[in-house]
Amino acid sequence: MEELKGKLKEEIIEILNLEGMSPEDIGNDQTLFGPELGLDSIDALELIVLLEKNYGLKLKSAEQGKEVFKSIDSMAQFIEANK
Repeated sequence: MEELKGKLKEEIIEILNLEGMSPEDIGNDQTLFGPELGLDSIDALELIVLLEKNYGLKLKSAEQGKEVFKSIDSMAQFIEANK
């Protein structure tokens, strides 16, 4: 699971063009949306595409998205549970 979390961090940095950030800058339990990373609704769309393209997973609702995109931990748990 740690390998998946590291991969997710790298993918997020790449697709969201988070210049100057490294995977070590993102905590596994850090809130992705809000003041810490500053991700917004446009970034959420990019994360949805990331899940579909890289992992073949689709979200069922906006509510599910809020839970899945809470943190790297929650994203990794969703991917592992739905492989």
